[in-house]
Amino acid sequence: MKKIMSLTAFIALTCATNFNAVSADLDLGIYELNRGEFKRAIEEFEPLVTEGYAPAQYQMALIYQNGWGAPKSKTKAFELMTMAAEQNFSDALFSLSVMYSEGEVVEKDLKKAFQLMEKAAKKGMASAQFNVGVMYANGEGTHRDYYKAARWYEKSARQNYALAQFNLAGLYFEGNGVEKSLEQSYLWNYIASKSGYVPAQKSRDMDEHKLSVKQIQDTREQAEALYTNLLEQQELKVKTRAASENLFK
Repeated sequence: MKKIMSLTAFIALTCATNFNAVSADLDLGIYELNRGEFKRAIEEFEPLVTEGYAPAQYQMALIYQNGWGAPKSKTKAFELMTMAAEQNFSDALFSLSVMYSEGEVVEKDLKKAFQLMEKAAKKGMASAQFNVGVMYANGEGTHRDYYKAARWYEKSARQNYALAQFNLAGLYFEGNGVEKSLEQSYLWNYIASKSGYVPAQKSRDMDEHKLSVKQIQDTREQAEALYTNLLEQQELKVKTRAASENLFK
């Protein structure tokens, strides 16, 4: 029994050490990339790409897509983005979806774009959740379904994504996919406006003209409480992510 436990501990330690080294190389590459040292960044990313490490494949895809320290190549960017997306790396799923939507590098395929965006959304990516909501609202790559659009907007909105909050307010205002409610429209416009989103500020003011003083007061209190909760959740996620990363340092 002791031998088995020792072997298990050794394997766990080895995996942690390997993860630590890979993560450190990736972080260093991103650091160099952000300060414009593109060649140094590439030197860090390339060995990881060879090993099939999705986050590095994604970073190299960005390098080729933008021509940072390497000849611009949308084809190579697409290939690397596809490799990373096949490993369900959320950022790559999102970017590859956009490529299929635009149809510049690959033949335009809105159905494929929707499938990829939905995968990223299901991994909890707020911007992807918002985009899936838009796709359902517009019937882009899928059938039009305001109910599903509202559900995805709300998932994103509850991660404090202002565009989703604004669009969700619009659905409540029109009564599309949700029960019509000026109070809910006002609530989500109010929260989105807290992030400085100007269209939401204008919509909030329009809602306000149609509500009573009591409705405005009550809804503002609800919005402030919800907004505080959203900020606390964001802070908790950041702390949890940092603690998880520190385990291997």
